[in-house]
Amino acid sequence: MQHVAKSLMQNYDDKQQQTLVIIKPDGVQRNLIGEVIKRYEQCGLKLVALKMLIPTPELALAHYSTDPKWALKTGTKAIEAAKSRGEDLGTDNPIIYAKKVRSTLKSFLSSGPVVAMVWQGMGAVAVVRKITGGTEPLSSAPGTIRGDYTIDSYTAANADNRSVRNIIHSSGSIEEAKIEIKLWFKPEEILGYRIISEEIIYDVNLDGILE
Repeated sequence: MQHVAKSLMQNYDDKQQQTLVIIKPDGVQRNLIGEVIKRYEQCGLKLVALKMLIPTPELALAHYSTDPKWALKTGTKAIEAAKSRGEDLGTDNPIIYAKKVRSTLKSFLSSGPVVAMVWQGMGAVAVVRKITGGTEPLSSAPGTIRGDYTIDSYTAANADNRSVRNIIHSSGSIEEAKIEIKLWFKPEEILGYRIISEEIIYDVNLDGILE
């Protein structure tokens, strides 16, 4: 019985998983707010927090500094990807290159209005990442938001010395989501409520459908 109860509780917690999504300035300027929200709503996730704001440079910088390993991971990934494309980023030091990336990201995220949201539901982090698509729009799969609504690439962004314009930020892991949500939202700004569709998605027996 204890094992069953524990399994049910773990399952319940997964259904309450939350993730942060930010529609970046390019997404707002291209009038894609409604389309982005529709995509996440249609898959069964629940919107529990939303705000529109112009991030300060300080908030933007803090956003890209939540993960202490961010610089190493980001710099290494960028350098390896550039080498595979035959491009030279001017350095083989991931920390140095990540510093440049963080500066362009800060400028981009604080350049205009954004829409910050918290989405909740079973496997929310992975589901949002799947719907959103890969970080580079050019190589994102058709059917994803980035694959369908933008054509930017790392090559073009590097040539212009700017951030890639990929419409959305979404948390990369459960742990990252928890940190990022606290950065962008106060606890009282995140609502707890039920919607009818949750009964269809989650309830075991679908009780109450037939009259």
